[in-house]
Amino acid sequence: MKRSAFDIHTEKYDTWYDKNPAVYASELEAIRELMPSKITHNSIEIGVGTGRFASELGITYGLDLSARMLKIAESRKVECIKGVGESLPFKGSSMKLALMVTSLCFMDTEKALEEAYRMLAPEGYLIVAFVERNSLLGEEYRMKASESSFYKNIEFHTTEKVLSMLKDHGFEDMHIRQTLFKPLAKI
Repeated sequence: MKRSAFDIHTEKYDTWYDKNPAVYASELEAIRELMPSKITHNSIEIGVGTGRFASELGITYGLDLSARMLKIAESRKVECIKGVGESLPFKGSSMKLALMVTSLCFMDTEKALEEAYRMLAPEGYLIVAFVERNSLLGEEYRMKASESSFYKNIEFHTTEKVLSMLKDHGFEDMHIRQTLFKPLAKI
């Protein structure tokens, strides 16, 4: 079985946040602004990675395909499940909050959004944090994609595309926050 870049470069992925604390703090703040105030149970981060966001935000479950990433997420007190966003192991309408932080671009976007909608309760929330294709950071990542362990074979989306896909899958009442207005080296 071929190992993913996330299994091979787990430590590189995780320490990136230590090396870029202003970026991490900015992303956390943008997500916190969108989170409902009373979500304590029945919440999941889809594509949890090493659990940095789920742990900090009090999210119950973390789903990821990488066993090495999940091991670190577990050490951060996230209840981990090995799996993929395109086939969520939860009953319909069972979750109050789903979070995707720079993970949607690694999935079959349409299927992942369909599954998130199925899994969320009618009053549930989906927060999608992503690198905007035409942002300075998106352009930087696309230019370096061929050299990247992580971004080599993915497609970044525009905000308009993400909003359109969310609407097509039944999501309503959408709110936007943007962060990271400069290239990484200047943050």
